Amino acid sequence: MERSRIYETVHRSGLASLTSCSHRVASRPMLSAFCERWQPETTTFHMPFGEMTITLDDVASILHIPVTGSMISFSQPLHVDDANALLVELLGTTDVEASRETEQCRSPSVRLLWLRDHFSTITDASSDDDIVFATRAFLLHLVGCTLFADKSATSVTVVYLELFRDLSMVGSYAWGAAYLAYLYRQLTTATRFEVRQLGGYVTLLQAWIYEHFPEMFSSPDMSYTESRPRALRWRPHVIPDSLQSVRERLDRLQISEVCWEPYEDHRAEHPFPDIAWYSGCIKCGQVVEPYHPERVLRQFGYIQTIPPRPFTPPRPDRSILLDQYWERWTDHVLTDQSRGRRCQYSGSGESVPEYMAWYDRISHRIVQPPQLRSGFTTDARSSLPSHAASTSDTRNARALTLLRHVISGGRDQSVDYFWGALNEAHGILAGSDETSASHITPSPAPASHSTPSPATRPFFSPPTFVYPPPASDDPPPLIVPPPPASDDPPPLIVPPPPASVAPPAPTADPSAPAPDSTASTTVYVRSKRKKKT
Repeated sequence: MERSRIYETVHRSGLASLTSCSHRVASRPMLSAFCERWQPETTTFHMPFGEMTITLDDVASILHIPVTGSMISFSQPLHVDDANALLVELLGTTDVEASRETEQCRSPSVRLLWLRDHFSTITDASSDDDIVFATRAFLLHLVGCTLFADKSATSVTVVYLELFRDLSMVGSYAWGAAYLAYLYRQLTTATRFEVRQLGGYVTLLQAWIYEHFPEMFSSPDMSYTESRPRALRWRPHVIPDSLQSVRERLDRLQISEVCWEPYEDHRAEHPFPDIAWYSGCIKCGQVVEPYHPERVLRQFGYIQTIPPRPFTPPRPDRSILLDQYWERWTDHVLTDQSRGRRCQYSGSGESVPEYMAWYDRISHRIVQPPQLRSGFTTDARSSLPSHAASTSDTRNARALTLLRHVISGGRDQSVDYFWGALNEAHGILAGSDETSASHITPSPAPASHSTPSPATRPFFSPPTFVYPPPASDDPPPLIVPPPPASDDPPPLIVPPPPASVAPPAPTADPSAPAPDSTASTTVYVRSKRKKKT
């Protein structure tokens, strides 16, 4: 059916890109791990090397929606009677239909299914009034299942319908800034201990992770062209890792693994919005959140300095003042002095020398406690005795320390670190400080040693690490006793070289159900942590 008259208005609204760039798969372990690193006071992710966040530049490049314009303001909460009146006035429904729908939702909301069924028959041949009603319903449905999606993912509050009263003004709103404030609030809510879900439109968050951490999580779409939103550059997928595994990968993350300026080489198609330098408050109705570009200067190509204290956003009832502040945003951008110096090399992620010492005082670099890590880590390796010591007792102690970290984590651990630890321990015991692949030739582990893939575990079940008994034809496992109380070096217990030293990479259980291909706006958050303030 022809609906070109409806689509014309949608294109003028600046929201047309949302009809095609939504990710239909959400990676729960990845999103949950980033939720754990969100700091509500600064509205930034606290990473091992400093702060990062989603900026207005990210919103404009990833979603291609406007980030400049009028702030989105409306009265909230909306009473059910007022919602019924809006439905009658702006969608042309009857009082009975409106009352029945809000009663079924038990709130001033309507179901997305009801909007589709009620206006699916409208075409270009319909009357002008019906076209206007259907256009408003389409836009309400669009923002209800994308920008302002709630945890139910099935309904949308009627209060947003007020934004579409005058269809000629729909394109004048700063939709990107409003959505960013809404997403900040959803991330803040998800950090609470009693909250188990992340609401909202996770396409932006997921695409932002793909853009800035491409070596860890991304799967690019080779057919992508730069004229389209950057959200379409990636193939969303569920990573075959547990939450604990992703958490540890982020703990080990280095500055060199971050893509600080992913759009810099494509500014012709994704121009930089000057409003991204705005420092102040952004809002969506009654939701007001601070926006701090001075805390993430590296994402703009500048050397990170120690930022000022985060400011507390004003009360939502002072919306008029907030709107006036936003309208004069050019007076509230970071000055050249506040931005400081540009990085010597593009994308190097430089910071002033005193930044990390300051950062260690106000935050935590590591989320996963060392005693709960699933295997050998770089931190454990750096804490070993110096390679300069050459006595046999020192070599034994170093090798046992390496192997103890591996065995204490069981079999659910990174193959690279598992192999690296055994390889280095072999070199130490052989009296050589050099570790190379020639020391040990890996072979596939027996099937009896395999554990269920993290992707097949129930999401809420805690990870369990079980070291099963070896097969009958395998040598006994390495047993490392606790260090003795005396000053004597720990005894060395070394079995014959095992037939298999590296476990197979985890593979998904073929009997496990396939990931849901439908759009998902709900992500479950595994656990929370308290951060320094």
